[in-house]
Amino acid sequence: MRLDKYLKVSRLIKRRTVANEACDAGRVLVNGKPARASYDVKVGDVLEVQLGARTLKARILSVSEYAKKEEAGELYEFLD
Repeated sequence: MRLDKYLKVSRLIKRRTVANEACDAGRVLVNGKPARASYDVKVGDVLEVQLGARTLKARILSVSEYAKKEEAGELYEFLD
């Protein structure tokens, strides 16, 4: 699954266009490297998303095309 779509489905970023823009601006790192929106995410990848002054760091636990709001948190786990 594409990185921008995963960010939207997992609800780490609310809209896919915003996720796409964040990737283009270099604010999304996968395994410590800047990633394009078209990057194919895999289970075990570590995402770092810079949102303003905050940085979210999460490990991908599963990849799903769709997720209900209640299930979105099960797609990843936050890291320190």
